[in-house]
Amino acid sequence: MAAAAAAARRAAGLLPLLLSSRSGARIPLHRAVSQIPPPCSYRLLSQQAKPFSASASASASASASNGATAERTRELHLYNTKSRKKEQFRPRDPGGEVGMYVCGITPYDDSHIGHARAYVAFDVVYRYLRYLDYEVRYVRNFTDIDDKIIARANQLGEDPFNLSKRFSDDFLLDMANLQCLPPSVEPRVSDHIDEIINMIKQILDNSCAYVVGGDVYFSVDSFPDYGELSGRKLDDNRAGERVSVDERKRNPADFALWKAAKDGEPWWDSPWGPGRPGWHIECSAMSAHYLGHSFDIHGGGEDLIFPHHENEIAQSRAACCDSTINYWIHNGFVNVNSQKMSKSLGNFVTIRKVIEMYHPLALRMFLLGTHYRSPINYTIEQLNVTSDRLYYTYQTLLDCEEICQQQQSNTGNSLPANTLNYIQKLHEEFETSMSDDLHTSVALAAISEPLKVMNDLLHTRKGKKQDKRLESLSALEEKIRVVLSVLGLLPSSYHEALQQLRDKALRRASITEELVVQKIEERTAARKAKQYEKSDEIRKELAAIGIALMDGPDGTTWRPSLPILEEAVVAKT
Repeated sequence: MAAAAAAARRAAGLLPLLLSSRSGARIPLHRAVSQIPPPCSYRLLSQQAKPFSASASASASASASNGATAERTRELHLYNTKSRKKEQFRPRDPGGEVGMYVCGITPYDDSHIGHARAYVAFDVVYRYLRYLDYEVRYVRNFTDIDDKIIARANQLGEDPFNLSKRFSDDFLLDMANLQCLPPSVEPRVSDHIDEIINMIKQILDNSCAYVVGGDVYFSVDSFPDYGELSGRKLDDNRAGERVSVDERKRNPADFALWKAAKDGEPWWDSPWGPGRPGWHIECSAMSAHYLGHSFDIHGGGEDLIFPHHENEIAQSRAACCDSTINYWIHNGFVNVNSQKMSKSLGNFVTIRKVIEMYHPLALRMFLLGTHYRSPINYTIEQLNVTSDRLYYTYQTLLDCEEICQQQQSNTGNSLPANTLNYIQKLHEEFETSMSDDLHTSVALAAISEPLKVMNDLLHTRKGKKQDKRLESLSALEEKIRVVLSVLGLLPSSYHEALQQLRDKALRRASITEELVVQKIEERTAARKAKQYEKSDEIRKELAAIGIALMDGPDGTTWRPSLPILEEAVVAKT
């Protein structure tokens, strides 16, 4: 009974989405509950940002302990950067909320595919935790005051807060396009100056920092465990990270908690004079405010391990000796054509630039095609391959949806044994791969066989004669839909997504749909006139720019495809 009650609570926010299947048929309530596609965190969209509260945590624990944890059968293992090994995920409060803090952007320019890589990865962490029935409080910040923002604002003659707000809003639109769910809370540094000042006071009171002329520095010598996350020694510290080296420091590795005000820069009053926070202190203060001094997961890009996260650990422990983060998770870098992405090399690729030519979910699928901790090499050729695969996936699912709408399936819940086997295999492969440190590439590969089976049922003579054909198609589509939902690849409409993929393909080919139709008509006329050489030339001309023609009983249609030269390259590799 407790388990059923927990499932019903989880379903409450999603029932409007679930009680109708893709084919439009009504789904029984018990079946909807059993197939809830995560994340349940759609309820968090209206959640008010609030500071951490022990009583709130206890209340959440009591609510969640009524059966949600009992239903969890799959053990999740995550790679912990701190221990340098995979560990079973054990939340601090098994019946309460999982606390997850991910370092956000410094909004001074358009967001790039490195940002996309990081936040898609942690969006999947968020979604899969929800899939496993955890309640998650996900915090992702904006560093809306920083040296880079001030420099860019001065360059453009713009107020730094207006500039950071503008790029923050653009970033949020990019995340929405990539179907990254909004975090529970998205705090900004400028709104948490009091919390930052109070934490610095505590660090000073504990004799772990010192004041020099209005600046406050953390003393790394006061923290013997400095370097435990990165494995680096103090001598390796990049003392000049984001700031110039200050000879007033006791140790070159000491870092700024508070910076004295400079002419033309934003500042706030503090016990040490007017100034603004250092880079690292903000995340310690905001994570403690919203999640407490100890919580479950802290994440970010691999480049943040040192010095940012190393410094976070030191200052958080200096403010509260019991501060502990159980799991440190970091995603790998993005290279462009096998080179490190950087503005100096001229290969800096923004999210906006990519999605001008490709569907945002093609970029998301591309990013999920490599394990989040491994480096990923961005190339146009691989993005084309992914876009083609995404089109095939959605076309198969749309064909299934349409045939199930057009034809009445037989009553009864039984399915052929082979269909049940395919569904069970997909379920096992999906959960096994995702629970093993979120191997999204394996999870994506797991839907290939079910999609092939669906195409056989849809289009082959043998498949069309199979017993319970429509029931099998519907069941396979529903299971794939759950997988796509967890991976953030489920569109609101297969039909709309396919049209968008077609529009992007036309843009890449620098051709209009009207011209494609005209070419099809010319080819049809040539075939009728038995001018087969001309017919082949038209087909090859379109294939070379990524437009494939398909002949069928109802005439010739087109679909996006790999440009013919790229297809040959992919085949070789």
